[in-house]
Amino acid sequence: MKNFIAFALLFISTLTVFAQLENPKGVIKNPKGFKEKSHNFLMSKRFKTATRQRDSLQAINLLFNKDTTQRGIEYRNLDSTYRDLLTKYNELNRKHKSLQTDYTEMNQRYTELLKSSLSKTEQLNLALKQKEDMLSLREKRLVELESIIRRQDSITNALNEIVKRALLSFNSEELTVEMKNGKVYVSLSDKLLFKSGSADIEEKGQEAIKKLADVLNKNPEIDVLIEGHTDNVPLRSSINFKDNWELSTGRATNIVRIISDVSKVNPKRLTAAGRSEYMPKVSNDSPEGRAKNRRTEIILTPKLDELYKLIDKK
Repeated sequence: MKNFIAFALLFISTLTVFAQLENPKGVIKNPKGFKEKSHNFLMSKRFKTATRQRDSLQAINLLFNKDTTQRGIEYRNLDSTYRDLLTKYNELNRKHKSLQTDYTEMNQRYTELLKSSLSKTEQLNLALKQKEDMLSLREKRLVELESIIRRQDSITNALNEIVKRALLSFNSEELTVEMKNGKVYVSLSDKLLFKSGSADIEEKGQEAIKKLADVLNKNPEIDVLIEGHTDNVPLRSSINFKDNWELSTGRATNIVRIISDVSKVNPKRLTAAGRSEYMPKVSNDSPEGRAKNRRTEIILTPKLDELYKLIDKK
């Protein structure tokens, strides 16, 4: 009798499974009878299994996206480091060629000395002494120059990070900060600073300029160039400005006045320039391109007095 009951239960369960496969349906509300209750029990287990599988796939997807983003950041950092090292390598190679040229000149002098009235021994000793002295001086200057360049790069990198932190509250559509050619470029969009055709600085733009001025006050060895840029669309009507030349220059001048008059940065460190439409970042053929070209660039340059003095040495 027990074997018969067990067989019947197994048979009913099997029928329930095949019935679900042939005629799938959701959970039955208020199930009646053993068959419908068995159906709901199976549906509950499938739902839990599917939920676990979905959660597992979502977790894998999140890990994959995070890994891809990190690899992209690492690649850009490596590419930037490679470009910096390539620039320095080219500079050192140029200096090496200069040293080779100097060596050739000294060798020619040595030959001339051999033809003079001095004895051969004296000629040789004199030439060798001159060669050693000049090479020693060149090597010393080269070491000093490389040290200054490394220090300059370190200062520029530190300044770049300080400016980025100071302007962290502004998004990338409003301004960008980047380092190139040993300088820090702060590019501010015109929608952050100005209304169309105007050189009056908006309140949020003044806030960004004042934050940057605070950095300049704390770093007095930085020279500042403010460049106004426009797109290639002529001014339709303006009381104050004749064309884009005057507009770009007026905008740069107003920024200089805030930095010097309001934030009290030494005016001797500041230069204002209007570039009009003639230094675009991208093509002016689309509204997006023209929007990128309407900008003000504030270029920060660590002073190079020490480097210039070394180069001018004789």
